[in-house]
Amino acid sequence: MPVRVLCVNSGSSSLKMALYEDETRIASGAVEGIGLGEGRLTVRDAAARVVRDEPGAFPDARSALHGMLTRNGFPAPAAAGHRIVHGGPDHAAPERVTPQLVAAIRALVPLAPLHLPAALHGIDAVSAHFPDLPQIACFDTAFHRRMPAVAQRLPLPRALRAKGIERYGFHGLSYEYVVASVGAATLGRAVIAHLGNGASLAAVRDGLPVDTTMGFTPTGGLMMGTRSGDLDPGVLVHLLAHEGYDAAAIGRLVDHESGLLGVSGMTSDMKVLLERRAGQPHAAEAVELFCHVLRKHIGALAAVLGGIDTLVFTGGIGERAAPIREETCSGLEHLGIRIDRERNARHDPIISAPGSACTVRTVRTDEDLMIARHTRALLARAAA
Repeated sequence: MPVRVLCVNSGSSSLKMALYEDETRIASGAVEGIGLGEGRLTVRDAAARVVRDEPGAFPDARSALHGMLTRNGFPAPAAAGHRIVHGGPDHAAPERVTPQLVAAIRALVPLAPLHLPAALHGIDAVSAHFPDLPQIACFDTAFHRRMPAVAQRLPLPRALRAKGIERYGFHGLSYEYVVASVGAATLGRAVIAHLGNGASLAAVRDGLPVDTTMGFTPTGGLMMGTRSGDLDPGVLVHLLAHEGYDAAAIGRLVDHESGLLGVSGMTSDMKVLLERRAGQPHAAEAVELFCHVLRKHIGALAAVLGGIDTLVFTGGIGERAAPIREETCSGLEHLGIRIDRERNARHDPIISAPGSACTVRTVRTDEDLMIARHTRALLARAAA
């Protein structure tokens, strides 16, 4: 009998949902503008056709989830799975949600303040709508907990590592999906680029994580939509000491005001920047810097792997922005990376040129499917 799983991905002002029967997505939905007075609810069927699209006021995650699940005739799920961005040092696999786990996630909020409060709201919303439904937490950091110890360390005093200050990595559900869909043997020594509003890279050898670009928080690594990525820590010390910044202002700067938005001065949307860069120099500078930083990190992870057999682009930008893929790969010929421009423009699954020593792929990621798989597996183990 098919197992239905409700996958919930909560944001600060949005909530996304997908309903699976085993491996098949039978419905999905999203609510934007939660708590902002003017929201919008969209529901799609199994063929991704819009079956409901309407404005509304959704004061919180509970009302958003209720709006998605009512008046649509969805069958009741057997369980709900949640994407939890940060699991800290103690959560390296999916877990059943309990009051103790909720308390542990709440204690981790300072490590991912943009994501974890919303995830807790999502858990609360499901509990309110389905009081007896099993819920499973799927941690984005879990994939990277198998990295070598040297890749998890930060060059700080040992006493700080004892407090959990180390490198965790994120986007693990996406990396898991890529490894599962392409296959560890086919990937070989791979660099996987998950590029969206949040962006990171992972180095994977034989399906296992070796290193990644994000570290202690989802702010580090690559330049992103509004996040700075890696900075000279002296910049932050300078801002604190001489420019009137405090911790809250630093948080706003590196998470909300930097990246593509900060450099362009206009938007964090890569699609808009690509459209405008011909006539707007600041848009062109943002795109150029993004590709420069991305290219640099690909080279660094290839060095960690001792070579590269496969380069994968995934995530919204990675899957759809052909110019970013082409411009990033330009200059990586010394790694055996060569793009076929026609394949790249068509977004083919393989976009490397014939004879390229490194296979370059595009993969449409599916974090919700990984959540559904983890949730079903945990239910099966509990029933065994």
